[in-house]
Amino acid sequence: MDQEEARTRILDAAERLYYARGVQAVGMDELRTAAGVSLKRLYQCFPAKHDLVEAYLRRRDTRWRAALAEYVEGHAGAPGERPLAVFDWLHGWFAEPDFRGCAFLNSFGELGAASDRVGRVAREHKRALLAYLTGLVRALPVAEPDAVASQLALLVDGAIATAALTGDPAAARHARIAAGSLLAAAGAREA
Repeated sequence: MDQEEARTRILDAAERLYYARGVQAVGMDELRTAAGVSLKRLYQCFPAKHDLVEAYLRRRDTRWRAALAEYVEGHAGAPGERPLAVFDWLHGWFAEPDFRGCAFLNSFGELGAASDRVGRVAREHKRALLAYLTGLVRALPVAEPDAVASQLALLVDGAIATAALTGDPAAARHARIAAGSLLAAAGAREA
């Protein structure tokens, strides 16, 4: 097995285990076993656990945001439908059997005080999500699109936290209704 294949297997195992149980609950030996690589190979790919945690979060960010954008692009025809389609995508994600909330907030809650790197990656993810929402809102005839996008981001994070705590995907539907009201109050019209 070459270095790239080993790295992919390690990141796949890290994503499964870290997201399901948390970073601190998963030791490097368990991760090595789940990935099917030697401990030596694991440390060649990721010299320290914090290197692996950062790589896991960065890859998850890329995949998560790409899946969201692909869904919105494929399911919302008009610009006015796109911000609300975000919440439709969230509903589907919340209904997945392995849903455990926001990997970035979970990791930050575990390690943020002790790991500047985890905090930085979590903040970068949230800034990128806000930038995406801002782009969606700027395509609409609304006053203060940056403020509206910030409010939508709060609805997204609130829905994620609520669904993680309650296990109820309906949190996305409730947040969608609130987002619709917010957009209507800001002057947007559904197209």
